[in-house]
Amino acid sequence: MDLARAFPDFDAARVVYQGDGLLVVDKPAGVPSQAADPQVPDDLPSRLRALAPYLGTHQRLDAETSGLLLFTTVRTANAAIAEQFEKRRVKKTYLACVTGWRARDKRVTLKHVLGGKQAVTHVRVLETQSDRALLELELETGRTHQARDQLARAGAPIAGDRAYGGAPAPRLMLHASALAVTSPTGKSLALKAPTPAEMLEWIAHGDRGARVFADEAALETALGLAFERRWGLLRAMPAGRETTVFRLANEEGDALPGLAVDYYAGFAVVSFSGDLTSPEERARVLDAVAGFGFDGVYEKARPKHASALSDADREAMAPARPSRGTDAPSPLAVMEEGVPFLVRLNAGLATGFYADQRRNRQRVRAASAGKRVLNLFSYTCAFSVVAARGGASHTVSVDASMVALEQGRENFVHAGVDGSAAGGTSQTPNDSRRPHEFVAMDARTYLERAGKRGERFDLVILDPPSFGTAKGGRFSVTTDFPALCTLAFSVLDDRGAMLASINHRQTTQDRFRHMVQDAAHVAAKKMKARDLPPPLDFPGTHLKAVWCGS
Repeated sequence: MDLARAFPDFDAARVVYQGDGLLVVDKPAGVPSQAADPQVPDDLPSRLRALAPYLGTHQRLDAETSGLLLFTTVRTANAAIAEQFEKRRVKKTYLACVTGWRARDKRVTLKHVLGGKQAVTHVRVLETQSDRALLELELETGRTHQARDQLARAGAPIAGDRAYGGAPAPRLMLHASALAVTSPTGKSLALKAPTPAEMLEWIAHGDRGARVFADEAALETALGLAFERRWGLLRAMPAGRETTVFRLANEEGDALPGLAVDYYAGFAVVSFSGDLTSPEERARVLDAVAGFGFDGVYEKARPKHASALSDADREAMAPARPSRGTDAPSPLAVMEEGVPFLVRLNAGLATGFYADQRRNRQRVRAASAGKRVLNLFSYTCAFSVVAARGGASHTVSVDASMVALEQGRENFVHAGVDGSAAGGTSQTPNDSRRPHEFVAMDARTYLERAGKRGERFDLVILDPPSFGTAKGGRFSVTTDFPALCTLAFSVLDDRGAMLASINHRQTTQDRFRHMVQDAAHVAAKKMKARDLPPPLDFPGTHLKAVWCGS
């Protein structure tokens, strides 16, 4: 795969000014001004090192805000620039796309107290279309989220701003369009960045929603914005944390409703759901994804209830051969945070790996040293593998599918975990003296029997499907999870911890946390429950996760 096509280096065409000890660039949306994880330098300064070995930072923009950012390229320029920012001599102008702007005057000054300090923003209306408006903002002060907060208070939140109730949009529609500053040599600079095409498109036509798939240019723009947000996962992970499996585009969270694109070591898996069933639209999507240079592109159509499908239906919805490009090896080796796994892109709707659990696997790995770990609904045992890599003394992987567990054992062997070949796969608990057990059994049945045996675990992972069938009958999160969670708590040591998660659209995070807390209470476990956020490549995800510990 040509990584530079899908995950390019910083485009030199975005350099607006370089000289006099300054570098001013037009930052793309999705690029952070500061790395969230210092060990993963995915931020703009790190990506600009090839242009300037030294960069002094004097301002920042939110990751989803695009536009002008100024850096110093020599230390001697810092004092002059810092003084201008501190004394508010730098003029910063923004563009914002909003709905709900009601002021009749073309120019309005917003004044609010934010964080105990006065915030002042001067607003000029540039264009209106229906209930949409393009505003020019001059920030007299520089408070955190000033433009976003003040416009929301004025009843006109910025489009794409989920935190402040903005209307649907491909991204946060805020752009640092102009910057006036005096260079360290005394030169007056008035710099401008062009208005992003997606902002002009939104003002003219509003949010495209599913209509994005009918326009080739709009589709490529939306995919490009989504891929930009994931740049650091592939290009910035340090040695030992290499990651070659993650989500490239996540449906509504990336303004691509009904479309998910996953990355697997040079290959892409495109998943269609909802109403995205037009052959023309699907072909357009597959062509657009292939255009980013993947070795192969696999197609999967995801129905609401996959368990009811026949084998023929599954083959039609998930062809074994790629729709574009070349075949992937089967199994295909991938890496997550330095841990190797095996996936199968040609094996139907499932690939054998759920990338949305990356952060939760990190937490399990960090908490497993010397622990007895029970992994329920283990599937191909990804949680068990990271627990073993984290030093768990014993793991038990329980799943109703013998096939999934056999693939789990392959993951253990592939990951080089000691003792992975021991224990085999059976429909009864193996010898607990062996370090890793694989038990083909319904989770409820296993928990009931483990409880009668008086077994206790230091860490329990409970990650059931929303719906499922097994020998014990049907399972539904909404009706069966509370009792199952109570059983899981009953085999948890009083000083242990539990990771509970579901991927259910209708259940809110608050409701799920209360379900887990109630189950702990019924099981007489005094534990604190804490919400766990999904990884950044899953915006708008339906995954809910809670960590419980004493």
